[in-house]
Amino acid sequence: MAHRGFCLQGWENSLPAFRAALELGYQYLETDINTTADGVTVVFHDTSLDRITDGAGRIAELPYAVVREARIGGEQPIPTLREFFEALPAARFNIDVKDAGSAATLAALIEEFGLHERVCVASFSGRRRKDVLSRLSRPVASSPGQKLLLAYALLSPWLPIPLLRAMMAGVDVLQIPRRAMGVDLVTRRSVGRAHRAGLKMHVWTINEPADMDQLLGLGVDGIMTDRADLLAAVMRRRGYWPAGPGAPAATA
Repeated sequence: MAHRGFCLQGWENSLPAFRAALELGYQYLETDINTTADGVTVVFHDTSLDRITDGAGRIAELPYAVVREARIGGEQPIPTLREFFEALPAARFNIDVKDAGSAATLAALIEEFGLHERVCVASFSGRRRKDVLSRLSRPVASSPGQKLLLAYALLSPWLPIPLLRAMMAGVDVLQIPRRAMGVDLVTRRSVGRAHRAGLKMHVWTINEPADMDQLLGLGVDGIMTDRADLLAAVMRRRGYWPAGPGAPAATA
């Protein structure tokens, strides 16, 4: 998965960054959403404009008229969620819901665009995830909030598979870091156990080819990366997908 698209110039979560990932051969794009004070949901990771744009202020406290004038890296506009879906009609999406105000818009657009088979809903907040899912006419894939993920990490080595399945009902994929608090979360054993419980495992955010190769060798189902170019080369070398029109040679 191309984490916030792909752009070495730093235009994360911009439409050119997402298009660049698609040109490398990606089908899966990871992104984040926040909502302005007047209810417009935008594709943006941070709660404020300050880090990566020429604007300033918290998105939730600003009207869209102000947010739309900000430029990522001083150059690229911040897309709305509607613009994002309209611009990328063939892509699949992993959407991280960053605030409660975004749940209704995301659900409405999933319904409008018929994205149920092309979206995975993610959030650190289990409440936000469930809010989105409760508004949909059909199920979509989702990953657990932080509390449920922590419970899984602590209990999965000890619980029998049927109890794990019951605990993770309504969850399709574990999206986790490789390590947390000095503990390896992704091992051949943990991947196999997740699969036996009917769960896929995605690991974030992996930017070194050697780590990508190792994780794929362990059997993980997905990798999120800021270096979509390097992961594309690794994936092609392993025969997982053909090169896109703009892909570099598979030498990484």
